[in-house]
Amino acid sequence: MNLSDSQTGGPGPRRVSAMEAVLTHLRGAIERGDYAIGDKLPSEAELCRTLEVSRPVLREALRALQTMGLTVSRTGKGTFVVADAVEDPTFGDYAASDLLEVRRHIEIPVAGYAARRRTPENLDHLTHLLDRMERETDTTAWVAMDTLFHLAVAEAAQNPVFRRVIEEIRDALARQSAFLNELGGRREQSNREHRAIVEALAGGCEQDAVEAMTHHLDRVETTLTDIVRRASAHHSHQAE
Repeated sequence: MNLSDSQTGGPGPRRVSAMEAVLTHLRGAIERGDYAIGDKLPSEAELCRTLEVSRPVLREALRALQTMGLTVSRTGKGTFVVADAVEDPTFGDYAASDLLEVRRHIEIPVAGYAARRRTPENLDHLTHLLDRMERETDTTAWVAMDTLFHLAVAEAAQNPVFRRVIEEIRDALARQSAFLNELGGRREQSNREHRAIVEALAGGCEQDAVEAMTHHLDRVETTLTDIVRRASAHHSHQAE
């Protein structure tokens, strides 16, 4: 079975990665009930064979299924289906909705403070990070820099407590970032939004910085909602 023709139904034509194709296939099978709640998925070797994909690609798709809350992996036992619809994905220790609510309360005002208080060193650091992110093609490396970017904005606000709060959610931010990049094709948009944030900080205008960060978090929320809605639309369509 070849998955290269699979489409995710996202906005506009976008090349679907092998991982997305596998994920779309497995998620569809779970939502249709081909694998019911409580069922164990076939072994990795078997799935690699039937889906004609490599072990790393399959493992990435299985991780994404777990992130979406559809499966759990039990060491030595395999992957089991625990839900048949995506509602509120979990990133590390935190649900997506909780994470976003806190990010709005912290990162939007932080951007405002950073516009007023940033030093030339802060701006250099942010610009350097941005340049590297715009050149980076490896998702894992890009995601690591994405969390560094948000930490650097918090640092520019010159309040160590803000940095500590972002540090606390850093793992969840990285997982969410990887999820949005793999499933929502967010990287280029995100780079543009980050660029707008840095330009607002450089301009020193609190209002511009607040608006740029608000726009960024709005886009994160929209992409997340689209991914979840794609699942639930598919699910309700199957249920009719």
